[in-house]
Amino acid sequence: MPDDKIEEYRRRFDGVFAYIERHLDDVLLLEKLSAVAHFSPYHFHRQFAACCGVTPWRYIQLMRLKHASYRLAFNSAEKITDIALDAGFQHSESFSRAFKQMFGMTPSEFRLQPAWVTWHQRMPQLNLRRREKMPVEIKTFPATQIAMLTHRGQHERINETAARFIAWRKTTGLSPVLTSQTFGIAPDDPATTDPEVFQFHICGSVSEPIQEDNPFGVVNGTIPGGRCAVLRHCGSHDALTELAQQLYRDWLPASGEELRDFPLYMHYMNFVHEVPEHELVTDIYLPLKTL
Repeated sequence: MPDDKIEEYRRRFDGVFAYIERHLDDVLLLEKLSAVAHFSPYHFHRQFAACCGVTPWRYIQLMRLKHASYRLAFNSAEKITDIALDAGFQHSESFSRAFKQMFGMTPSEFRLQPAWVTWHQRMPQLNLRRREKMPVEIKTFPATQIAMLTHRGQHERINETAARFIAWRKTTGLSPVLTSQTFGIAPDDPATTDPEVFQFHICGSVSEPIQEDNPFGVVNGTIPGGRCAVLRHCGSHDALTELAQQLYRDWLPASGEELRDFPLYMHYMNFVHEVPEHELVTDIYLPLKTL
């Protein structure tokens, strides 16, 4: 098949993935999905499975269970029944069976103690939408005082550290989004760093130094001001590692810029347990030297 035909084929499926993400709470019929892709409904089921590795219904269920996982782990006030209904299940019992079959734990067990390593192992690596262009902007980031909690070890367990940071925030009243920005500083690439030495810093902006003698291990820090290449990503956090690699591999050599001595970091505008994945907005910052 010619390259332009392959690209067109992929773009049509990208449209289907985007449509599913925007309508996870709706009834998603095969006829509608095939119409979005401009494919015949007689063949769409097989075409989707060949492209994605799972059937359309399985893909939709996986996306719903994935979002439900984050709500279970981080939204403790939400009822499991409500999460089950939003995930397309008529009863909490059927939701519990599907969740346990997928992740090896019931929703209640996962809420009490999320097993993120098992979760990552059991969650299939599904196709991510391709990014054909990288609209990178050069911006000056102001020096920002932060409270910081360092994650050490398997990157699949970052959410455990994130939960600890959220618990610290709740004790201080430093609400994310409303009064405090949220950052992730990434000195290590999870794709190339051994789990034993992998580090990632979860941070929130603060207006004054915090008390460091807290039981959560949160300490003071600073994100230095300066020029940065900034790439805005709208969508799943699963794509952030690949996008960071593209910044280093593709954008940086062609830009003529040189890197400043500070790690790449992300600014999270919203959170996966609060909005659907397609509504996530994350700015990736690559620190650059002053011209």
